[in-house]
Amino acid sequence: MKFSAVFCALLATSAAAFAPATSSRTSTELNMDRRVAFGQIATAGAVLAGIPAIASADGAVSTASKTKAKVVYGSRIAALKKAVDSGDFASIVDEKNAFILFNSGVYPTAKEKAAKKAAIDDVNAIFSGIRKGDKGAVKTAYDKYVKANDISDVLSKAAAGGQSYSSDYSYLTKTNAAAVYVR
Repeated sequence: MKFSAVFCALLATSAAAFAPATSSRTSTELNMDRRVAFGQIATAGAVLAGIPAIASADGAVSTASKTKAKVVYGSRIAALKKAVDSGDFASIVDEKNAFILFNSGVYPTAKEKAAKKAAIDDVNAIFSGIRKGDKGAVKTAYDKYVKANDISDVLSKAAAGGQSYSSDYSYLTKTNAAAVYVR
């Protein structure tokens, strides 16, 4: 009984879907004058001209992003001190990206082009010494690079009182420098 009622309901709805429409069609004629049409075209053009300005980003260059690059990648570079002193070239080569990301993150603008070029030249001197196998040249170039760019291992130091981060998205999270003040 239920099946036949459902079947009849489906049959009735499908028949209604294919029945001819009783409403009359509207005219496709445009009911506007020239002034209204040009006003709408000008509005659409202004909207379309403004769209690219919405999506133009500046690369997120800020003091905060420079500081983050200096802390994160600078700490990785500073942690190489033991490898440089012992002549462990493989460890230095493994951290090549830290040098690249430090240079591009700390010196991102055209105003800092000279400082970035000097930093890149120092990195090239480090890797030139590695290619030659010259431990002394690598140590000298590394010490010059660290001093010139004021690099220190911030992340290995313990937090000295106070709160150092407030969310899990901070670059200090899960490091020795992390501390959250809890009452």
